Amino acid sequence: MYCPFCSTCDTKVIDSRLVADGHQIRRRRECSECHERFTTFEAAELVMPRIIKRDGSREPFNEDKLRTGLLRALEKRPVSVEQMELSINKLKSQLRATGEREVDSEMLGNIIMNQLKALDKVAYVRFASVYRSFEDIREFGEEIARLGDDEQP
Repeated sequence: MYCPFCSTCDTKVIDSRLVADGHQIRRRRECSECHERFTTFEAAELVMPRIIKRDGSREPFNEDKLRTGLLRALEKRPVSVEQMELSINKLKSQLRATGEREVDSEMLGNIIMNQLKALDKVAYVRFASVYRSFEDIREFGEEIARLGDDEQP
C-alpha cells in the first residue's frame, strides 16, 4: 500500500478490525519512511447481478438508487441509518445468493418489500404504493389489510 503522504510503497499494518457488520476490514497503517499514519478499508469485490427492467432493458445493479428509494420510503420514520444499511447488506447478500448473472426487477422489488416489511410497516406501504403503482385509496386499504392478515397467528 502506497503512503498517501510521501508515496513510499512500504507501509505496515498497526491494527485491523472488522467493520460494517463484518463486510469490511478497517486497517490502521503507518508509513515506514515518513511515519505518518492513515486508515484503509478493505472489502471483497463481489459482482452483483444485472437487473432486467420491466421493459426488457438491462442495467447494472445500482446501490445508490436502492439507497435513495429506501431513504424516501423511510423518511421521517423511526429507523436508524445503521438498520437501513444492514437491510441493504442483507438484500445484496440475497441477490448474490441467487447465483444468477441477471435478475428481474420484480424479484428485486419483492426482496426490497420483504426487507421493508420487517423494518417498518409504514415504509413498506409507501414503497409498495409506488412500486405497484396504486391508483386509488382502495388499493392502499387492501395492502394494509394484507399486512394486518400477515401479522395474525
